[in-house]
Parts: sequence; C-alpha cells; structure tokens
Amino acid sequence: MAEGAQKRLQSELDKFQAVQKDVAKHVGLRQQLEGQLSENTLVKEELDRLQEGAGVFKMIGPALIKQDLKEAKQNVQKRIDYINGELKRHEKLIKDLEKTADGHRDNLNKLQQQFQQAQVKAAAKA
Repeated sequence: MAEGAQKRLQSELDKFQAVQKDVAKHVGLRQQLEGQLSENTLVKEELDRLQEGAGVFKMIGPALIKQDLKEAKQNVQKRIDYINGELKRHEKLIKDLEKTADGHRDNLNKLQQQFQQAQVKAAAKA
C-alpha cells in the first residue's frame, strides 16, 4: 500500500512541478512584455512632443526610412494596444496556473499525510 501511495505522491509532485515551471515561464514572458510596453510608452511620449511635420525615421534593416509622424504614432499605439492585450492574457494564464498549482499542492499534502500514515502502520506491523 505504501508503494502505491508513494507512486501517487510522486505523480502529483511531477504535475505540481510542471505547473510551477509553466508559471515561471509566463511570469518571465510577462516581464518581457512589461519592458516592451515601457519602451513603447516612452516612444509614444517622444512622438507626442514632436510638432506636425517633424521628421521621423524608421529603421528597416540597415537603412533609415522617412515615415509620416501620424503613421508613426498610429503604429506605436497599435503596438501598445497589442502588448496590453498580451499582458492581460498572460495575467489570466498565470492566475489560472496558480489556482491549478494550489490544487496540486493540496493534493500533495493529503497524499503525503496518507503516505506517512501508511508508513506508520507498516512500522507498527513489523
């Protein structure tokens, strides 16, 4: 019986560790997105300071290409909107994964108690 409990415990531990790994991955991605959002917000603030008709250049490969200020502002705003959407998606994923991890943690605690009880019973019989 102790062997079966140990296998269930190990299986649940593996599931818990996999969920924890996913949480860490998504937290890292969220941090990366927050950095990109910060950069794009700064770019938007700089573009908002420019006067109409000011020269704006976009780097495409090794070349700088002149771009319309209005178009540049629209592109940056679209990137900000996209990044905000991705941030929300990752927040939801992290929250869901943390709930799953909590469930696995509870199961681990129960299984660990069962395993210890089985060991105590086995020791008492011996």
